[in-house]
Amino acid sequence: MLCGKQLILIVVLAVVALATASDGVHDVRELTGASLVQPAFSTDVAIGKYTPPEEMDRKFWYDLANKELAARLKLTQPNTKKAKNLILFLGDGMSLSTVTGARILKGQRQGHTGEEASLSFETFPHTGLSRTYCSNAQVPDSACTATAYLCGVKTNIINIGVTAAVSFNNCTESQDPANRLTSIAEWAQNAGKATGIVTTTTLTHASPSGAYAKTANRMWECDTDVKDYDVDPKTCIDMATQLITQIPGKNFDVMLGGGMGKFLPKTIQDVHGNQGERSDGINLLSRWQAQHPGGVLVSNRNHLLSVNVSSVKSIIGLFQSDLMDFNMEADASYQPTLSEMTEVTIKKLSQNKNGYFAFIEGGRIDHGNHYNQAGYALDETLEFEKAIKLARDLTNIEDTLIVVTSDHGHTLSIAGYPGRGTPILGLNNHDRDVNGVKYTVLNYAAGPKNYLDKKGQRIDLTNKIGANDFVFPSYITKDIGVHSGEDVGIFASGPQSHLFTGMMQQSTIPHLMAYAACIGNGPKLCDAK
Repeated sequence: MLCGKQLILIVVLAVVALATASDGVHDVRELTGASLVQPAFSTDVAIGKYTPPEEMDRKFWYDLANKELAARLKLTQPNTKKAKNLILFLGDGMSLSTVTGARILKGQRQGHTGEEASLSFETFPHTGLSRTYCSNAQVPDSACTATAYLCGVKTNIINIGVTAAVSFNNCTESQDPANRLTSIAEWAQNAGKATGIVTTTTLTHASPSGAYAKTANRMWECDTDVKDYDVDPKTCIDMATQLITQIPGKNFDVMLGGGMGKFLPKTIQDVHGNQGERSDGINLLSRWQAQHPGGVLVSNRNHLLSVNVSSVKSIIGLFQSDLMDFNMEADASYQPTLSEMTEVTIKKLSQNKNGYFAFIEGGRIDHGNHYNQAGYALDETLEFEKAIKLARDLTNIEDTLIVVTSDHGHTLSIAGYPGRGTPILGLNNHDRDVNGVKYTVLNYAAGPKNYLDKKGQRIDLTNKIGANDFVFPSYITKDIGVHSGEDVGIFASGPQSHLFTGMMQQSTIPHLMAYAACIGNGPKLCDAK
């Protein structure tokens, strides 16, 4: 067996030897520009050419350590004030490897090597980890996790807003009052606060639904879906109907996302050119407008940005028939960005003198990872971090608690000793498999492509990688990528943010936020004063 020093020596020699075989010296800006095309790389990555000169001096690292130490010493006096406002940012499927990859991509888009960059929420003063398993699942889905971080209770996979006493698709059990949960959105409403949900998926998708729905099947988004699972929609109310007609959904001040089809009957074509999905003939959007005089329905970017938040009582925005488009594929003149939706939401909710609770989801990070399209996943993460920075800039750190987390991980990996500054969405030019074939810096454990030839050998991807929608390799072939079960990060800033440190159950998150804002039925900061 090799000792540690021997292994390190072999790795270093291998990197240098492989790098020597590569051709040409390229400026790092050429290597990391907007294009994802992988150019030839330099031998100098392995021997220090792309090591920033200042990093070769120990003083650089000592100074950086002292700077970080000073920042942490300031945290000895945490913000112990009451939180007037609460914002929960949820990066769906944003594993720690996704965070790292997005950080590197951000730096590379700016013309740097990338590894030294930081995402906006990574600068938050307090961080922790949450355990994402669900009551009956080692690796969770977005439904049971939404129930945890919004309702404060772990439940079974596929369930939303009900306890683990409810079996999959069991309407009767989901209707039992003993099994039905309330969310932090409802706790906020009961305290007189404004509330809102924002997502880049659909308003009836699993994550935002945790704020309002109670269901034994996350797929029951409209009445047609309920029927498809052989359940009577008159007995088990679909999630779109719950959002529009039941507490707390009907009391939301802002609802922004995709999924217009779930609210309209099949006989109607929506403004995006697609037929509605409902079988009951009910137009839930007309019902919402009748119930919310002074409210406004918007369906595109211009509509949203032209809303005078001071003159409307509530806003519902549905910007696609189904999921909102990936940021990289969206028509920027038609579909608002997550940052734009975030800004309108905060400005509207801020009008409530009692404060507000907002749930804001970067939901398509998850889909990029599911499709093994890391280019999409990392770009969606960067859009997510822009919205977080905007929210922190728009709010007062003295009275607004912002918590950033994820529901679950993905099987994305970053491995293989690539040299500093290697394009994160490119090939690792500094290592090869046993057959001498280069491989990508990013890979997935499971997904739709493994890039093998007829003999089962990996093929060279040098001339195949590059497009934004490139599907990265996986070694377990499945129609779609899967979630992972490791812990996910929590990043917090504002009043009581020091509570969000260390390891915790995912279901603890809303209880900590409620404590900070003195809402809900659990322990409160105000009780201790």
